[in-house]
Amino acid sequence: MSDVRIPILVDCDTGIDDSLALLYAVASPDCDLVAVTCTAGNVDARQVAENTRAVLELAGRSDVEVAIGRETPLERPLVTTPETHGPRGIGYAELPPARMPLSPRSGPDLIVEEARRRPGELTLVTLAPLTNVALAVQRAPELPRLLRRLVIMGGSYRSPGNTAPTTEWNVNVDPEAAGIVFAAFGADSTRPLALGLDVTERAKLLPDHLAEIAARAGCSPDGRGPDGRTNAVIRYLDDALRFYMEFHSRYDRFFGAFIHDPLALATAIDPTLVRTEPVTVDVELSGRLTTGETVADWRHVWGRPPNVDVAVAADADRFFERFIERVGDLAAGR
Repeated sequence: MSDVRIPILVDCDTGIDDSLALLYAVASPDCDLVAVTCTAGNVDARQVAENTRAVLELAGRSDVEVAIGRETPLERPLVTTPETHGPRGIGYAELPPARMPLSPRSGPDLIVEEARRRPGELTLVTLAPLTNVALAVQRAPELPRLLRRLVIMGGSYRSPGNTAPTTEWNVNVDPEAAGIVFAAFGADSTRPLALGLDVTERAKLLPDHLAEIAARAGCSPDGRGPDGRTNAVIRYLDDALRFYMEFHSRYDRFFGAFIHDPLALATAIDPTLVRTEPVTVDVELSGRLTTGETVADWRHVWGRPPNVDVAVAADADRFFERFIERVGDLAAGR
């Protein structure tokens, strides 16, 4: 592992797997979590901001700036997903109300200002609909040249969708925003790295993984330690993930959870976790059945240059080794 800490700015719609990504970021010695911006998606934007701050406080990082951004998609009504993440976005978990204040900056402004302050240094990781990023690039067209890289959890490039037959949730919520971002970041020097469902669904967290995290933290999977005290981080994971696993049991026929967002965050820190191929991607905006589809030109029939590095394989075993180690150690220290 490198001694270099990578400055990371996260844009999220904090539901269950977003919260796990935030815990992974805090737990990673090679990640410098600069700030977090919030947008609507899994739940409404105000709840996202509450969840984000509460999770960061749980992890001992109340110093991280959290900004709320756009509260609706660019052109479409907001659709949330309480059946997946629960009515508040964190499953069965209960967290104390957040004490840390929201940033006075808006999410898009924070993205632009931090990128200008540290040109060529920041990696922006998006775990949500791309609304904030689209607004940021409209305000500052030079943004793709200011970032070190953009890493996107979004799209479905070689597999079925999880929202409609061909569409992935983050892109489906705000396809116009995704289209703006894919177009703006399309030059060779600024191509984003996108992890779609094809790859993120290989990060399948099972009860045994949670038991390993708890054991590393010195407690049982429900958070109870040998001294009778409760480990708050493990208790949170157990309560949040139980809801998520019940959802996957109903819809995906396994008792576990796809943890899409932590894999994307881990890849932003260490790109060797995935293998990518450059491809031209566009977003369908008006299909009768396919609005929100990320259309990838794998056979180069459009004759247009690639604008996205799409992940086509991931080392899920190595990812889980790190996830268990880092989040377990974070829990042990809390």
